[in-house]
Amino acid sequence: EYVKLQQYLNFDQEGDTRYELVNGELVPMAQPTGEHGAICEFLYDQFRDEIARLEQNGTAKLMMIAIQSPRGGRWETARIPDLMILDQSQWEAMRDRPQDAGKANRAAIIYLNEPPPLLVVEVVSPSTRNTDYRAKRVEYNVLNIPEYWVVDSQEQKVTVFQSIDQLYEGEEFVGGDNIISSLFPNLNCSVQQIFNPSK
Repeated sequence: EYVKLQQYLNFDQEGDTRYELVNGELVPMAQPTGEHGAICEFLYDQFRDEIARLEQNGTAKLMMIAIQSPRGGRWETARIPDLMILDQSQWEAMRDRPQDAGKANRAAIIYLNEPPPLLVVEVVSPSTRNTDYRAKRVEYNVLNIPEYWVVDSQEQKVTVFQSIDQLYEGEEFVGGDNIISSLFPNLNCSVQQIFNPSK
């Protein structure tokens, strides 16, 4: 059954399984592992601390905001990044929309005609490797998201894609490398810290 975007937004998701909408099809998201959750929470804390330190008008959100994507020239795709940074006022406006308010089990959404997030992060799992490195890279680039991180625990690396002349240029970071971010230029965070947050 072909699912339209508004149907997806009104879809009551049961249990712990969350879904993305891809070309009108409900696609179950991979169940996060303990490591996946630890990585997301570590980065969430890092970003929140940096936003506060810089006194930026931004906010970090974990796996709760969808982004409408023009995949394949259609409109019925909505991605839910593992982690997102967006403008605080945009989040407040989205939170207060009638269709989003009071729906804790559904994703709020950034529509195509709205400003894109400032940064998105996807943590790679075996089932999402191709999607994270290829499909989402293309989609997030088309959406003009300035910065996209792919965090890959299997390869023990972080790839940061930054929009340069409307095309993503990727830079890989490994080991003790400090990650270079245009949004957070003074971020003091190494790849080792991300994969071993307790050390």
